[in-house]
Amino acid sequence: MISKKAKEQNENKFPLSRTKWVQGSRRLAREKILQFIYAFQISQLEFELLFDHIFFRKFNISEESADKNSPRLLTPDEIYELEADIPIQWNDDDVIFARNLINRVLENNEKFDQYIKEHTDNWELERIARIDRILMHIALAEILFFDDIPYKVSVNEAIDIAKKFSTEKSSQFINGILDAIYNTLLKEKKISKNKIFE
Repeated sequence: MISKKAKEQNENKFPLSRTKWVQGSRRLAREKILQFIYAFQISQLEFELLFDHIFFRKFNISEESADKNSPRLLTPDEIYELEADIPIQWNDDDVIFARNLINRVLENNEKFDQYIKEHTDNWELERIARIDRILMHIALAEILFFDDIPYKVSVNEAIDIAKKFSTEKSSQFINGILDAIYNTLLKEKKISKNKIFE
């Protein structure tokens, strides 16, 4: 039986263990979409396997791949890693939103890269941080395909997530590029002016 003192020390070491789950939101969905697309681009994992892992913390560890000689107990570092990622309780609308947004990003990857390329003077796409490109792709997918999301919301979400996950200057860079692309799309009548205010 674990003593009260040991329990308190454990709770201090792993404070997130006291929280059983958090409520999903569109902001959290966008952060998970960023993680999904990043992992999808650099791994060979199947869409559904990766989606379930990132959104629902389903771990697919097969018995065949496990080392038969390794102990089954988790190390303190593995426990800490699991504690750091609290399960999310999603509502159906957020999961549908996430799947639709991911699909729009993946379907239009090349088109979005072309928009970015046209609005970044003297910058090779490869020089742009992968996270920044993905965030711009997410925002562009929302701007072009999600009429219920105002332009400012899409841009502000990309900026805020960049502040959390990318470099110090990423938010300004993303803001400038998205504004330039948006103005071009307006001139070309690919989007409506009303999108700013809806």
